Order: sequence, then C-alpha cells, then structure tokens
Amino acid sequence: MTSSISAWIWSERFWLPENVSWADLEHPPPGVEYPRVGHILYALPLAVGVFLLRLLFERLVAKPCAHILQIQAGVPRQAQPNAVLERLYLSKTCPDMRQLEGLSKQLDLDVRKIQRWFRIRRNQDRPSAQKKFCESMWRFTFYLGIFIYAIRHLWVSPWMWDTRQCWHNYPFQPLSPGQYNHYVAELAFYWSLMFSQFTDIKRKAAKLANYAKYQRLCDGLFVVFSISFFLTRLVIYPFWIVYSVLFESWEIVGPYQAWWLFNGLLLVLQTLHIIWFYLITRIAIKAIFKGKVSKDDRSDIESSSDEEIYSSCSKNPSQTLNAKTSSPTGNLNGETHDH
Repeated sequence: MTSSISAWIWSERFWLPENVSWADLEHPPPGVEYPRVGHILYALPLAVGVFLLRLLFERLVAKPCAHILQIQAGVPRQAQPNAVLERLYLSKTCPDMRQLEGLSKQLDLDVRKIQRWFRIRRNQDRPSAQKKFCESMWRFTFYLGIFIYAIRHLWVSPWMWDTRQCWHNYPFQPLSPGQYNHYVAELAFYWSLMFSQFTDIKRKAAKLANYAKYQRLCDGLFVVFSISFFLTRLVIYPFWIVYSVLFESWEIVGPYQAWWLFNGLLLVLQTLHIIWFYLITRIAIKAIFKGKVSKDDRSDIESSSDEEIYSSCSKNPSQTLNAKTSSPTGNLNGETHDH
C-alpha cells in the first residue's frame, strides 16, 4: 500500500512532460547534476543548524542591538495567584459574561475585579517589544542575506535576461552550485520555522524601526516597501515570471498535467498580490492625511494597552454596564477600590 501511495504522489504522468521519466533524470552526463527529489532531505539536518544559529543570533547580536536602541524587555505586572481563575484562563483567555458572573458568585468577588485579573493575566503572556525586535531582526538578516546571494547568482545566469532559456531542454537542465545552495538554504530556513512556529511573533522587518521609536525611519521604510512591492509583485512577477511560465513554456515544452497546477497557483498568488497592494494603498492614503504610517491592516492586531485588550474581548456592551453597577465585595491583585 505504501508503494502504491508513493507511486501516486510521484506520478511521472502528472509531474513530468510526455516521454520523460524519473529514471531519465537519475543518470545525467558526466560532470552534470540534475535536481533530485533526495535533495529535499538534505535540508532537514541543516534546518536544525539554522534553528540553533537563530538562537545564538538573537542572544549575541539582536539582544545587544536592542539594548543599544534602548528597547527594554519590560516586566509585566503579575496577576494575583488564583487557582480557579488560572484554570479557566488556560482554557479561555476571554471569558463571557455568564462565566464571569459564575466566578463572581463562586469567589465572592466583584465582576470588574475578575475582568481586571484576566486583563493582567493576558498581559503576562504578551511578548515584549525586545522579543519582537529580536525575532524581526533575525528574519530581516536572513532575508537580506539570501536576497543578496540570489541576486549575485542570478545576475550572471543567462536565463536571468532571456527567460526562454528556462524551458530549453526542460527538464534536463544542469543544477549549478549557486542554485543548489540557494534553494537548500531557503528550504532549511523555512523548515527551521517548524520548530518555532508556535512561539514566533509574526512581524515585518519595518517593525524594527517601529520598536525603536524611529517614526521617520519607519515611514521611509514603508515608502520603500510600497514601491518595491509594486515593482516586484505587480510588474516583474506577472509580466516576467508568470508570462514565461504561462506562454513561453507552452510554446517550448507544451502543457502537461502539473503545468496546469503550477500556473493555477501562480495566478492565485497574483490575485493575493493585488489584494495586498490594495491594503497597502489604503495605509498609504491614511498616512498622507494623518502624517504617519497607520496600523498595517494585513498584520495581527497589536493592542497597546490593557484597555484595548479588554475591549477586544468584550462582545456585549452590557458587560461593562453590569460590571460598573456591581459593588466591590473582595480584593484581587491588592486593589480595594474600582477606578
């Protein structure tokens, strides 16, 4: 059964043009190397090394840079230990009004004090600006380095200037050391994210300036980003890459089953580029009228205060009303009065 599943996944009729088999790619001419499926496995041990390198980079490079820029880790306020509230928090960080009222009766505490405990407890789990800065700096450094390496390799490649050469004698095309190093490094990097995807904070490289409170630099980087996004995603990508895969490959190689999949995915990505650029344009328009870059609509919402976190969890305005009309009946987090 395993062999049949493998044969279905790696079907030659699907992935390769007519009259080409995997065996044909196993025996290249002397001194020539073809891409192999086994090359994917080489990136696995390298991914572990990339992950360890990231830990060293964040500790030895990014964190000292954060100190120089006066980006502090910060110590969030600690919530008063409470086993009942902590048990509910582990299953639901934003309890609804029914649960709050039940806790109020069970613990003999004011609803608003319980709401405040949950706000403080959520803040404890929020990553600090320093942690966000370190993660963003690591990604920025890798992307910048791999971009420079790729441009250096592409610049001397003949198919960089004549995309039709990408399809001559396809798929029997030599694999250069530069291509191999680039793709294995990229694959190892993204596989290394599998080890940290549950703890990473997704941030953009321009966030570095934001965390350092350099508003002018942040605005300038946004302008550079917008221009580069437009040129690469809405000009070079559709009129150079998609055109070559869609039309030049049809003319030189001819369509096969995987050809339809590849082009379909490329067109879906182009649709996303248009949507993303629309959101970027909205931010740019707001920046023109407000004088600075506003919040990125594509990013996850980052609350800047306890009240913002609280309001994002409140689904019913009556929660606040009920909380305000309740009388204080207990002391939580060392507070005896509502404010």
